[in-house]
Amino acid sequence: MSEMADWLSAASPISRKNAAEVVFDDIRSAITSGRLAVGTRLPSEAHLAGRYGVSRPIVREALRSLQTLGLTQTRTGSGTFVVMQAPGKELTYGHYSARDLVEARPCVEVPAAGLAAERRSTADVQKLLSLCDRMDREEDPHKWVVLDWEFHKQIAQASGNAVFAKIVSDVREALTEQSELVNFMAPRRIASNLEHRRIAEAIEAGSPEAARAAMDAHLIQVRDVVSRITGGEEGG
Repeated sequence: MSEMADWLSAASPISRKNAAEVVFDDIRSAITSGRLAVGTRLPSEAHLAGRYGVSRPIVREALRSLQTLGLTQTRTGSGTFVVMQAPGKELTYGHYSARDLVEARPCVEVPAAGLAAERRSTADVQKLLSLCDRMDREEDPHKWVVLDWEFHKQIAQASGNAVFAKIVSDVREALTEQSELVNFMAPRRIASNLEHRRIAEAIEAGSPEAARAAMDAHLIQVRDVVSRITGGEEGG
């Protein structure tokens, strides 16, 4: 029996909670261990969904992060293929590299948090705290990632700076892909939730210094995880 056939025969249905993360981690481990060799075409989404006992959207979510990590490539009409055994040094999210985001986010989001603390309205604060509450309760990784982006977008909007708000809006896809991959590779939702709440509370308190410091600390954590994923020093 081939390595791939042996891997497929080990049916392992999983629970809905964190399902995409488990699918991602299992396929990633099979690739990095060599059980799924470079050049292998992965089974169809339907086959993988049956293997894990999950829906096709769950499988699609996991495959998207594997491609972001650089391990697989989906070719229209042909399927998804293993293209690397280990993550590359340079991750990309759509049109942006991991390094692009690591370098740019502090230049935009740290000052935006400070301005938000100075200019926030009652409605801004309520939205931020509500998003924190929703992230605390959310266990679905994809839905959490969407809330994560909404949180950062709300801060940019609360800053009252249209340029900051436009930048965060324009890089939505890249930010959500980064967030999804970071949380698949290094489960950080609980830590991120605490970091988000510190940012929101600093903005609520009207402290620009505390808001900037809290946002900077949060982005440093993200940078460090991306750096560990790529094996680099600066997140890509």
